[in-house]
Amino acid sequence: MYVAVKGGERAIQNAHAWLAEERRGDTSVAELSVAQIREQLSLAVNRVMAEGSLYDPDLAALAIKQARGDLIEAIFLIRAYRTTLPRFGASAPVDTGEMACDRRISATFKDLPGGQVLGPTFDYTHRLLDFKLAAEGEIAEAPRREADQGPVPHVTEFLNKEGLIEEAPRDDTTPPDLTREPLEMPADRALRLQALTRADEGFTLSMAYSTQRGYARNHAFVGELRIGTVPVEMEIPELGFDIEIGEITLTECETVNQFKGSKTEPPQFTRGYGLVFGQTERKAISMALVDRALRWEELGEDNVGAPAQDAEFVLYHADNIQATGFLEHIKLPHYVDFQSELELVRKLRREVEATQHREAAE
Repeated sequence: MYVAVKGGERAIQNAHAWLAEERRGDTSVAELSVAQIREQLSLAVNRVMAEGSLYDPDLAALAIKQARGDLIEAIFLIRAYRTTLPRFGASAPVDTGEMACDRRISATFKDLPGGQVLGPTFDYTHRLLDFKLAAEGEIAEAPRREADQGPVPHVTEFLNKEGLIEEAPRDDTTPPDLTREPLEMPADRALRLQALTRADEGFTLSMAYSTQRGYARNHAFVGELRIGTVPVEMEIPELGFDIEIGEITLTECETVNQFKGSKTEPPQFTRGYGLVFGQTERKAISMALVDRALRWEELGEDNVGAPAQDAEFVLYHADNIQATGFLEHIKLPHYVDFQSELELVRKLRREVEATQHREAAE
């Protein structure tokens, strides 16, 4: 038994060494630096930060390098590192109305105070391979930045002035922290939003897509999508007031959804909401659609049995780290389990064969 353990340990060490060699790749090719990943693969970095629940572009880039580009593995590394960090306190809620927007669009109103800011996006590009990017020593053209418009109001405020959209639900109680406490059902909206912002982008996208195809009766418009930087403030007890401790980039999406009204509420529009680290607009829009679908009960709507309306189904299956752990554990040795099932199948086959022989003899 001792020999088997030592042999397994040696094999694992060799696997680690081989992994490091594969990670490095052809040594005649220049090694990819963390700074290059951070600056040139920023969308991958943003996803790792968002689903890893840690805003640190350098660490996210390092995790991507260590994981050989496997973003879920990188997210796992970031979450594991996050658990080792001391917690000094909590920041104040960020005010996205004060966001310095790099991108701000609305599908509901064409003319907005502050204007539509297209920003850096793939929306208007041709999906054709650009072989110029393969050229060595390419110098990118200087970006044309929009003039700084300063803080701009949220689009939904225009609807709110006429009472055409529900008041944004407000709850000043401190929500549970999903990074420190396990998810429990039933989950209120604050907890659901935490789970969705950490959820796997592909899963959230699929759930959101299902709502658009009729599985939730959830027709939505993008009221506003904005990407930009917001200051983060923290109260310092010794000072007695908040101070700015840094800035972070966020993507925020508010959807405007139809609502036919209820016994207590007139016909109006309702909201779906998404807020994610970095430039992660596909995730933010998906999150907003799923958030709205999960609100069916509090809005007094019918549950049509759509997957996106089932909070337990969505939230318990959205986390890619939990899903990966449960999925990949079946790669581990299950020799005893399999041998017992193998013996059971052999026994059943013998019984069937014996029955067939008896019937043939009769």
